[in-house]
Amino acid sequence: MVNHFNEFANLCFERFGNRVKYWITFNNPWSVAVEGYETGEHAPGLKLKGTGAYRAAHHIIKAHAKVWHTYDMQWRGKQKGLVGISLSGDWGEPVDITNQKDIEAAERYVQFYMGWFATPIFHGDYPQVMKDFIGKKSAQQGMGNSRLPSFSSQEKTYIKGTCDFLGIGHFTTRYITLKNYPSVRGGSSYFTDRDLAELVDPRWPDPGSEWLYSVPWGFRRLLNFVKTQYGNPMIYVTENGVSEKMHCTELCDDWRIQYFKDYINEMLKDPLTSHMEMVTEIVVPTVCTLCILLSAVFLMFLLRRRN
Repeated sequence: MVNHFNEFANLCFERFGNRVKYWITFNNPWSVAVEGYETGEHAPGLKLKGTGAYRAAHHIIKAHAKVWHTYDMQWRGKQKGLVGISLSGDWGEPVDITNQKDIEAAERYVQFYMGWFATPIFHGDYPQVMKDFIGKKSAQQGMGNSRLPSFSSQEKTYIKGTCDFLGIGHFTTRYITLKNYPSVRGGSSYFTDRDLAELVDPRWPDPGSEWLYSVPWGFRRLLNFVKTQYGNPMIYVTENGVSEKMHCTELCDDWRIQYFKDYINEMLKDPLTSHMEMVTEIVVPTVCTLCILLSAVFLMFLLRRRN
């Protein structure tokens, strides 16, 4: 499939490359892998739980890299275009920000979602947390190898850096907490491999789709994650939007207008600094400086009193 996909892409470059300058190899590969090969909701409708999604994603990543190299070697010089990939990703926020287990679970949620594809493409290999968790559960099930496929050293080098820009499809956020799922032989799945539970805040505005809640601040935190994890790449928001709350015969888009306004405002905030970055980069140095100055003033005061 990797070679077939590359042949198809090469034909597209040949026929349309004089006009098309931005190429996206795959859109939302998470959905292709999980809903096509894990849950069977989408084509080809396979339910290969615990293995299918990982194998499909593995070949998607290798196909993307091959297409990027084909364009880079054969077409970039004359067509001057860019090749990227579009990844979906909801944000995961710890239920308890003081609980290390929840913090790790939220990080795991994002790594199993967007990091699954982004980390190999930007850094050459799967997120360490995916390798650790899937490998551990595979061993507990008596398997000699992890259900997560591995890249060879040559493949890691070949895949790393194959992204001129990153497309992001983002819609909503979940609160995440730790939940241990026992590793039962024959009962594994992508979802239980993560050992976490997803929650929503009942105060979040809910639209027409049961899975989609309006949580604008989660969008900003996802952008911060991408910036810090992957070297501040060029980003295009390729998917974002909301379903209407009710059926109506006239134009009634106030809800959608508000959603876009809130999400775009989060994207526009500058600089892209998270709360923790702000604390470490601004607040902590400022407080330390003030403490030093106050100590110096107090010391001078004591010396004057002695004299």
